[in-house]
Amino acid sequence: MEYGLSIIVYTAFSIISSLISESGGSAGPIIMLVLLIPMLWFQLSQGAKRCHDLGKSGWWQIIPFYSLWMLFQDGEHGRNEYGPNPKNPDQGRELDVLESETLDGHLRD
Repeated sequence: MEYGLSIIVYTAFSIISSLISESGGSAGPIIMLVLLIPMLWFQLSQGAKRCHDLGKSGWWQIIPFYSLWMLFQDGEHGRNEYGPNPKNPDQGRELDVLESETLDGHLRD
């Protein structure tokens, strides 16, 4: 749901920023660039979080139409290599005691 809301916020912000840049005259493209760079960063970070929820690297979001898959696919149950399930962080807590992370960040077998 968080990923879907971030897509809606990004779309609304891009429409608003394009309207502002059109009324900005000759400085319009610069205004749009300044406004869209933080929003692009926001959208890419939300996509990377969603990819990690699915157990994939954040680079998967650059695949065409993969964002539709991320929007409708349910995340992995329990803990994966990127951390616990954000919907239910207490799920699998018993396993965390037995399979705690080592100092270098890798899960023990």
